[in-house]
Amino acid sequence: MLYVSNQSIGIKVAWWVNIKIKLTYYQSNPLTIRNMKKLFTLILLLGCIFRASAQTGSPVINMMKADAGKLKSDSIRKADSIKKAEDNATPLGYADFSWLNGNNRQSSKLLDNAYFTGDFTFDMNYSQSSNNPNDDMVTGSTALARNNEVDVSMVAIGGDFHYDNVRGRIMTQFGTRATIVPRNDYSGYKGLYDLPDAYRYLSEAYGGYHFDVWHGINVDMGIFMSYIGLFSYNNFENWAYQPSYTSDNTPWFFNGVRIQLFPSVKTKVELWIINGWQSYGTFNKMPGFGGAYVAQPNQRTKIISNNYFGTDVAGAPGVKRYHTDNSFQYLYYDGSDKKGPGVKRLAFSVTADFGVQNGVAPGGVVYSPFGKNASNFISGMAYNRMQFGDQMKWGWTIGGGFMSNPSRYLALVPPGLATDSFLAASVPGAKMAGWDASTSFDYDPNQFLTVRFELVHRFMNIPYFNGPGGVTTGPGGNGYQTNPSTTYNPNSYIPNPPTITNAQGQTVANPNFIPFDLVNAESRFILALIVRF
Repeated sequence: MLYVSNQSIGIKVAWWVNIKIKLTYYQSNPLTIRNMKKLFTLILLLGCIFRASAQTGSPVINMMKADAGKLKSDSIRKADSIKKAEDNATPLGYADFSWLNGNNRQSSKLLDNAYFTGDFTFDMNYSQSSNNPNDDMVTGSTALARNNEVDVSMVAIGGDFHYDNVRGRIMTQFGTRATIVPRNDYSGYKGLYDLPDAYRYLSEAYGGYHFDVWHGINVDMGIFMSYIGLFSYNNFENWAYQPSYTSDNTPWFFNGVRIQLFPSVKTKVELWIINGWQSYGTFNKMPGFGGAYVAQPNQRTKIISNNYFGTDVAGAPGVKRYHTDNSFQYLYYDGSDKKGPGVKRLAFSVTADFGVQNGVAPGGVVYSPFGKNASNFISGMAYNRMQFGDQMKWGWTIGGGFMSNPSRYLALVPPGLATDSFLAASVPGAKMAGWDASTSFDYDPNQFLTVRFELVHRFMNIPYFNGPGGVTTGPGGNGYQTNPSTTYNPNSYIPNPPTITNAQGQTVANPNFIPFDLVNAESRFILALIVRF
């Protein structure tokens, strides 16, 4: 069969029209050769367009359509493959989120099998304060305990058990954090059985069950880490060693029941029924209630919202606490796939907290969100993180925050001789506000080791940080405690108020009172070495 394409027809038509135009124009008003060439080219293009629109059965067009269909099919298959991979991924772990503040950067564990995944952390630090206190104590921190000394902050040994949807986790806790973290928990003095001693060597201990609904539902009971304040309890996961006030003055743990729901691999919803705000027991009859919403819509973004309601003033069930904590993290530059030196990642995190206590305590003590009896907590912090160098072995973080906390209801209480005076002044409307700033340099030779150098400055509008005279010193200023009856105390609490009540019921000066030294600011250098397997 003779095949005649529409292209040849179009060319012939164009040629014929071109001849006719030439004859007509040369007879009336001759054109230049240049104009005739332009006109002929235009007509030829129109003919080709006519051919392309009219030819539906051309082998070339069919080939182009086949290629387009294949590309579309490949694109659909690729999209389906990505979606299937995401759907089968671990919730909130469908992409590389090792850049997050408060998130483990490790991609593997040394001990991991079908029944148990090990988790071991060895956290040591050396810290030096510009105040150089004679008793070597650090105040206002849950990350640091000792000044001018090498300190074993936390040795955590444990891991996760998992078999046939039954799950359990245990993490022991040894080191100075076993004393620092629970010492502000007043619920341990309610009743017997010394809860701080019973629980202090456990950072996490819970059991539960996993339901294969949505992308998983976990129901756990025990002690588990909280997310309020963004920073992780494990400093290996954080951008800075000394957290800003927002994290250091909000809970590191909850004790109760936690329900985790994963409607998708990108979202998590948690419900809490707990004993109280970072407490082993309940402060009053009612437990605390709360929840968390976590969203990681893409590899660059994380959103967290935590909310809590409870009665956490010991012996004052009429005083209610409300707290909201919200964080946003964003990876605004990602060159992690590039080899060699240079900047590989840039990210920032911001956190804002607001909480109030409202009600009337025994004795007619009024707590209100604002005003002369204000009992609120307003804080915020922001950090910027850079990872650079070959294989992102180096990191630099700069950030800080502020806190306003009249009534001091979430403040870390200074230890030693300063405890009684600080608590006596912690009444509704009391002043307490400060700010902090820090910069950190990290060296991460691999995913199991972090070496951190950090400079921190903190300020408070009241005397709060340990001064040169110390907070546990005795006569002569040697820094040693001299009260034999309180030399050993698991909560680092030394009852030695400046005034006492005598036998006649009169308030008089305490002859055994030893002055303590608190100042408004401190600058600090920290060297930390953290190993995690």
